[in-house]
Amino acid sequence: MKAVVATGYGPPEQYTVADMPVPRPGPRQIQVRIAAASVNPGDIVVPGGEFRQVAPLEFPHIPGNDFAGTVTEVGADVTAYMPGDEIFGLSVPRALRAMAGTRPSLSTGTLAEYAVFEADTPLLTHRPPTLSAERAAALATTGLTARALMATAGVQPGEAVLVIGATGGVGTALIPLLAAAQARITATATDADAALLRDLGAARVIGYAEAEYPAGTDAAFNLALPGDQLAGLARAIRSGGRLLTITYPVPDQETTGRDDIALHFVLDMDGTLGGMHEVGELAAHGDLRATIARRYTLDEGPQACIDFARQHTTGKLVVTM
Repeated sequence: MKAVVATGYGPPEQYTVADMPVPRPGPRQIQVRIAAASVNPGDIVVPGGEFRQVAPLEFPHIPGNDFAGTVTEVGADVTAYMPGDEIFGLSVPRALRAMAGTRPSLSTGTLAEYAVFEADTPLLTHRPPTLSAERAAALATTGLTARALMATAGVQPGEAVLVIGATGGVGTALIPLLAAAQARITATATDADAALLRDLGAARVIGYAEAEYPAGTDAAFNLALPGDQLAGLARAIRSGGRLLTITYPVPDQETTGRDDIALHFVLDMDGTLGGMHEVGELAAHGDLRATIARRYTLDEGPQACIDFARQHTTGKLVVTM
């Protein structure tokens, strides 16, 4: 099979497309022919070597977490899926097992024609017929994260919310959910992206400068700033408000300079706040929207990773097989 491959630690400019053996499923695993996959930060960071001390990779390494595809083979003791099922979800490289929760969703890498996944995980599910493979691949991680943020934040109608990094995959999935909750949304973006964010539900679009953050914010969602650089954002939150973040390093109250706000680091790798089945339902009903910036073929997969790392992107980059 063809796959995007990293042959050693380094930047995505070193990725190639190579012929690799087709992985076969073991007990409680499934093989999937991938139809579409989307690019995530981990596809750059992990082969870049940031986690090599805690999760060393074996090379050649196939990146890719999010996917949609068709089950082609099932291993022993698999009852939830059968060949021909259309499914989607997210997984992480097997090397990241220690970081993948108590019911890990692991795979051989989704930027490939075939991949093998653990079957018994809430992070895989059947794909609704009205949800295309491209949209499903674009919404796997982003939809799960947006749902977890909403479940944690408990946003009430009329509350003022601030979204930092609103034009990324998570932001473009989150803003429609905030709009449906009747929040008053301020989002950070460039002028070029302002119209898109307003279409998604943002009432106001501002620049990235801390001086523009609106004071008295009820809940701030950080989707982009490093977790140890949130003091400026924290100052915009009212006493008793909430700061939710998804970026590393995991922040603490001391680094935010505020002990009178609630601080939440949101990473739900067990799907305890709702798994991929719930993401599929929301997407099928139109509540979760997939914003796809560009599409690439598998032969263009390395370029998709380079563009993700080096260019400003709005929404998701999707690779189709």
